[in-house]
Amino acid sequence: MIMSTLFWKTVKASPVLLFACLFVASGASAAESNPHQMAEGLSIATIDLDAEPTASSSPRFQLADSTFPEPVPGAGTPSVESNQEILQQIQRYGNQGSTSLDQVTSVGQLRDVSPGDWAYEALRSLVERYGCIAGYPDGTYRGNRALTRYEFAAGLNACLQQIERLLVNGDGPNGPDLTTLRRLIQEFEAELATLGARVDNLEGRVAFLEDNQFSTTTKLKGEVIFALADTFGDSTEDFGSDDETNLIFADRVRLNLETSFTGRDRLRTRLQARNISSFSGDLTGTNMTRLGFDGDNGNDVEIDELWYRFPLGEKISVQIDATGVEYQDTVIDPINPYFASSGSGAISRFGRFNPIYRAETGGPGITATFNVSDALSLSAGYVVDGGGSDPADENGLFDGNYAALGQVAFTPTENISLAATYLHSYYNGGEVNVTGSTGSSFASAPFGNNDTATSVDAYGIQANALFGKFSVGGWVGYQDAEAESGANEGADADIWNWAVNLALLDIGGEGNKLGFIFGMPPKTTGNDIATREDDNTSYHLEAFYRYQLTDNIAITPGAFVIFNPEHDDDNDTQFVGTLRTVFSF
Repeated sequence: MIMSTLFWKTVKASPVLLFACLFVASGASAAESNPHQMAEGLSIATIDLDAEPTASSSPRFQLADSTFPEPVPGAGTPSVESNQEILQQIQRYGNQGSTSLDQVTSVGQLRDVSPGDWAYEALRSLVERYGCIAGYPDGTYRGNRALTRYEFAAGLNACLQQIERLLVNGDGPNGPDLTTLRRLIQEFEAELATLGARVDNLEGRVAFLEDNQFSTTTKLKGEVIFALADTFGDSTEDFGSDDETNLIFADRVRLNLETSFTGRDRLRTRLQARNISSFSGDLTGTNMTRLGFDGDNGNDVEIDELWYRFPLGEKISVQIDATGVEYQDTVIDPINPYFASSGSGAISRFGRFNPIYRAETGGPGITATFNVSDALSLSAGYVVDGGGSDPADENGLFDGNYAALGQVAFTPTENISLAATYLHSYYNGGEVNVTGSTGSSFASAPFGNNDTATSVDAYGIQANALFGKFSVGGWVGYQDAEAESGANEGADADIWNWAVNLALLDIGGEGNKLGFIFGMPPKTTGNDIATREDDNTSYHLEAFYRYQLTDNIAITPGAFVIFNPEHDDDNDTQFVGTLRTVFSF
C-alpha cells in the first residue's frame, strides 16, 4: 500500500518532472551528446551505460546529481510571451510521442536495432514491458543520434503516462522498478515541491498579465521631436528689413494607439501636443520658410487623427477619417517615399510632396485604392475641412469646403513609381488657401479677398526611381483657380510648382539618409487680376542628413535657402536651419 501511494505521487508529479527537464534545458538547442552518455545537466535519473552490457543483463538505474540550477542572475522577469512559449513547449513535447513518432509494440519493428546491439535488451524491456518506446515513421530508432534535453523530457513523460495507464489496469511495475521509483521520490522530494511552487507561480503570473494587459489588439506607437531652429536673412519688404527671428527649442509629441480587430484592419487614434511656431507671417513675411513639422497648440493634448482602414476583398483598401485627414496619410500614395514624412523626410514644408495634396484638409473624409494589378492602381478620395462636423450653413459634408481627388499610379517595377493626379477643391470664402501654405501669398489666395469663393482644378505628375542606394524623384503641379463670387467672379489664375529631389541611402551607416531638394514653390504665373501675379521666381534649395543614432533615435541637421522670397527679386535671400531629433518607439 505504501509503495502504491508513493508511485501514484510519482505519476501525479510527472508534469513537474517534465517541467524540470525543460527548465534545466531552457536555452539549449540541439546540444550534441556522447551516444554513451545522457545530456549534461539532466538531474532526474540516468542509465548506467558505462557498465559493459551482456546479452542477459538489463541496464542498471543510477540516481544522478539532484542539484537543480537556479535561473541566471540578471536575466530579468520572463515576459508573458516567454512564459506562454514554455508552457506550449511542455504541452508540445509531452505529446510528441503520439504526434511525430510511431509507437512500436516489438523491438523487431525497429529496423536499425539488432540483437547484437549493446542496448538491445534495454530497448526490448521498455517496449515489451511498458510499451513506451517510439520509433520514427521510417521504422528506425536512430540510437546513435544526439539527444536533446527536450527529447529526453518528452520520452520520460511518455513512459510515465504509459505506466499510469498500466496502473489503472492493474499491470503496473513491481519489484526492483518500484523500488527505484520510491528512491526517486525520496531523492527529489524537496526539489519537486520547489518546482511545483514555481509552476503554480508561473501560471498565476501568466493569468494575471493576460487579465490585466491593456488590450490584445492595440499597440502604442510614439514619436517625439525635439527641434532647434532659426532663420537668417531679412524678411520680405512688406514686413520690414530686419531679421525678426531668434533661435528656438521646441517639441512635437505624437502617440498613436493602433487597434486591429481582424488582423488586416487598423483603427488609429493619434494624440498630439506641440509648440513649434511657424516661420511665416510677421516673422519672415512668407510661407516659403515654414518647417515640415511645425505647428503650435501650446502643447495641449488633442486628438489629431482618428481613422479606420480596412480591406474590401483582396484588391481594395478603404480609409474613413473622422478628423484630421490629410491625403498623404491615407491609402493614397504621394509618390515621394524618402521625403514625405515629417519626422524622417524633408525638413521644409514645401519639400515633402506636391502641394496639390494639401488642398482643403483637416476634417472628415474617405479614401480608397483599387489595385487593378501589381503594376496599376486607381485611387479616389473626398475630404472636407474642420467644418465637416458642423451642421450650420455653408458647412457639413457637402455644403462647405471640400477636395475630391482621383489618381492613377503605375509601378512597372518595385523600384519605379509614377502617378497622375487630378483634384477638384472648393473654398466657400471663409478662408482660402489653395497651396496649403507652401507658396507665395498670391498663389495661396489668388483673388485676394477671403470672402471670395474659389474653386480649383489641380493636376499633378509625380515620379520616383530607386537605383540601389540612390533615389531620384520629383513632381510638377498645376492649379487652375477660378473666382466663384464677389467683384472678381469669373476671374482665372494659373499656379505652377515643381521640384526634383535626390536621396542617398545608408550613407555612413545603415538607416542614414542624405537628401537634396531643388524646386520652385507655388507661383501665380497668370492672373486676370494683374496686380496679384508673381513677376519674378523664387527657388528652393534644401539639404539635410539624417543620422540614425540608434534604432529609436535619429538626428537630422539640415538647412534650406529661399532665393527671391515671395517670387520677388527685391527681397533678400532667406535661410532656415534646424537640428531635428526624433525619438520613436
